[in-house]
Amino acid sequence: MITGSQKPLKEIATLVEPYERILILGCGTCVKTCFAGGEDEVAVLASALRLYFKKNYKMVAIDELTIERQCENEFIQEASFKAGQNDAILSLACGAGVQALAKRFAKSPVLPGVNTTFIGIQESPGIFTEECSGCGNCGLAVFGGICPLTRCSKKLLNGPCGGSCRGKCEIDADTDCAWQLIIDRMTLLGQLDNLATYIPPKNWSTSLSGGPRKLIREDHII
Repeated sequence: MITGSQKPLKEIATLVEPYERILILGCGTCVKTCFAGGEDEVAVLASALRLYFKKNYKMVAIDELTIERQCENEFIQEASFKAGQNDAILSLACGAGVQALAKRFAKSPVLPGVNTTFIGIQESPGIFTEECSGCGNCGLAVFGGICPLTRCSKKLLNGPCGGSCRGKCEIDADTDCAWQLIIDRMTLLGQLDNLATYIPPKNWSTSLSGGPRKLIREDHII
């Protein structure tokens, strides 16, 4: 899932201060799971902003709504009425959601209330780890389901650097060495010999380095 963290209250207040009527729009999928933009976060932020502006003697009307996903027009449509009633939209979605809203509501300023961080998993309650870089050409089968491009600090493809200590990365002692994880996993699978095959340098043209990407599924185009 895409993870994110809510911007500091003062930064958000600065973004919305020029407007008299604000719609705080939550997203009920990824950012809800990481406690950045679901219904609860919308309600808490709305209350905090009302108190902030009251203490600063400024009148701002704040509306609240959460839709299932801000990255799909089918759900964005549900926000049309309230979007039209407000001067600006404060989106508590990832960057994709913010941009999808901006396309849909071209005459409304759409402001980001969340800093998008990474594609990851929930390691344990309240802890999320980055697992995927969205490089566009997945090689997880080679590495036992562990991505060295994302999880190795040096993005090494042909074995560890030799600087790890007790299974921890030399760059950050709190981070597991990705290659130790890969070797352990491949040993468990009985496929350690597969790592002897040389992996050529990564072709980054399929990643963001090749420019903005587009996914086209012709079998779903109407």
